[in-house]
Amino acid sequence: MNASLNEIEATAKRAARGAGYSWGLAEEAAKATRWLCARGQNGTGALARLLQLELTRSLKQHSPADLSGEWQSDSELCPLVTGALLSDCAHQLNSAPIEIKNVAVPALLLPFAANAARVLQTCVSVDCDSAQVETDGFDLSLNVPLSDGPQQVSVRSGGQLTAPVPHRTRAEPDPTDWGMLNRFAHRTYAPATEESRLRGAGAGLSDND
Repeated sequence: MNASLNEIEATAKRAARGAGYSWGLAEEAAKATRWLCARGQNGTGALARLLQLELTRSLKQHSPADLSGEWQSDSELCPLVTGALLSDCAHQLNSAPIEIKNVAVPALLLPFAANAARVLQTCVSVDCDSAQVETDGFDLSLNVPLSDGPQQVSVRSGGQLTAPVPHRTRAEPDPTDWGMLNRFAHRTYAPATEESRLRGAGAGLSDND
């Protein structure tokens, strides 16, 4: 299938909200998904995989416990919560890299690293096992796609965009991933009441003839 970036963002926002994230984090999820798709990455697949983990059942357990050293938790970290903190702590990158342990679906961290790059007005590099990623906030270069499983990630200031990926205006989400996002999004729809069904039918029970 083929979808506009606006459609991607709107569906991602509702899906994240339907999965139990706050509206604020749902908006972050939507922007992150759109950012990835606009750079040819599988943003919808990344979000679909994250939502299936159901981390919102105990989101505090999936948030960094301490920001003064290595960011970690007793469980795998949520990339949306961790990414939002990365954006807020961007200036820490001026003094030392931020090490993040056991983060789920690390591809979703990249848009937040881009936010940090825009704040610092410099390139930011993300190392994740064999994957090396650079972003200046607008463009993205990477040597290999990031894996889906929990990873050790290092984010640092500096780097150089070697071969930025082309920007795209539309995305081609996998139908299975798209269906998953829409199933989560459906949870945000209010069930129809008898009154709303009658209103939606036009004249309802009245007879104006």
